[in-house]
Amino acid sequence: MVVQSGRRERKKAATRKKIADTALRLFLERGYDAVGIREVAAEADVAVTTLFSHFAGKEALVFEQDEDFEQRLTQAVTGRAPDEPLIPALRREVLALVRHCTADEAAPIWHLIDGTPALRKYEESMRLRHAEALATAIAAAPDLPLTATASRTIARFAIDAYSLAREEADPEAAVAEIFRMIEAAWEVATSASESSE
Repeated sequence: MVVQSGRRERKKAATRKKIADTALRLFLERGYDAVGIREVAAEADVAVTTLFSHFAGKEALVFEQDEDFEQRLTQAVTGRAPDEPLIPALRREVLALVRHCTADEAAPIWHLIDGTPALRKYEESMRLRHAEALATAIAAAPDLPLTATASRTIARFAIDAYSLAREEADPEAAVAEIFRMIEAAWEVATSASESSE
């Protein structure tokens, strides 16, 4: 039974990837607004209902790795070693995401996103959702005695670090610079938390 479940999950993942790859190819060839959902489904050889079982809407087709990114960010908090400080773990994950999103093959996709108002709006809401998920993970970590406000602030800083660094000429240097400021904010937040106990 486990084998069937694994096979089913692999098949679902392959279908999802096929739909997303097809959509992205069509969007890059003809423009986001010129391609409809039905056309993507037909080109990917799936039913429209199948497409919608994998993606909430047309914008989500461009951000196929959205859930993976969110999970990676929260696991930077929940999956770190017991003695590993939070900020270096977050910096490592944000840097990995920035490297992924600034690779040469990602440039046409970001050009598409930056040139399409609906995709820019979706990307902004996605970043806010990621920040909330990250804040929840930080607030729930037993070794991080922070207020909800401090948790949300650090999470927003980390998500904004990704967004700002992605747009810089030297993204890795930008991540390092931004995280020096985040580290300073973290020290203030944890000092305030310790002094209030």
